[in-house]
Amino acid sequence: MAGHSEQVLSQGSVPTTTNVQGKSKKKQTAWIGWVLPALLFLIWEAVGRLGLVPSYQLPPPSTILTTISEMATTGELWPHISATVIRVALGFAIGTVLATVLGAIVGYFKQTEQAVDPLIQGFRSIPSLAWVPLFILWLGIGESSKVLLIAVGVFFPVYLNVVSGIHSVDRKLLEVGKLYELSSLETIKRIILPAALPSFFVGLRSGLGLGWMFVVAAELMGASQGLGFLLVFGQNMSSPDIVIGSILLFAIIGKVTDALIQIVEKMSLKWQDSMRNV
Repeated sequence: MAGHSEQVLSQGSVPTTTNVQGKSKKKQTAWIGWVLPALLFLIWEAVGRLGLVPSYQLPPPSTILTTISEMATTGELWPHISATVIRVALGFAIGTVLATVLGAIVGYFKQTEQAVDPLIQGFRSIPSLAWVPLFILWLGIGESSKVLLIAVGVFFPVYLNVVSGIHSVDRKLLEVGKLYELSSLETIKRIILPAALPSFFVGLRSGLGLGWMFVVAAELMGASQGLGFLLVFGQNMSSPDIVIGSILLFAIIGKVTDALIQIVEKMSLKWQDSMRNV
């Protein structure tokens, strides 16, 4: 208990031989994550080449990659990617800021939780698509309604994890803070925030995942650019290569953004004594 308390209070870390060996082992086994996707692509390509599934239903990966490559070469693809990324980034930023501030207040002040949390839980039960007509009515079919819809999707997982993270702070750590005669501000900064950080990052990753889901619904609201628009365009043009190519781009870009958050998470939680850092 004393060791854990000192870790949270100091947020310091000393590299150990076990940690160094663990990081080295992770680098050596990083290729394992590529095996299953590569195997699936090979099977998919073989199924297409052998004609087991008609190409107008499921074109092989080589055809899809050729379509994406041609769109990238002509410059047609980049405005769609940038439009989607900007919408997700704005919605993610707005939803995260609002959820973090409100979650911190609700998590720290019990009376605020009793007054506000039931209402938020009620809003959380509303299906995402139910917001679409209301946002169009309020804000039209411009960018504002799309960004707001994504922000709604990001808000709830971040909010829940911030509140949960604060509530899960070990009471004994708070008692240690009292022994050190920390002020309220120092208690928040040196105990509550570090202890709640793991939950916060879980919320960020969940929120970002929902943000990528909500952007598809958002781009169905009269968008003329974006990967969601490409999905509809491919459907209307009976081009499964464009539809599947858009889905793959969603997966790739979503994975990249999630990896960026994981990097920040690892850097921020170096002090944590967990299996991740072994």
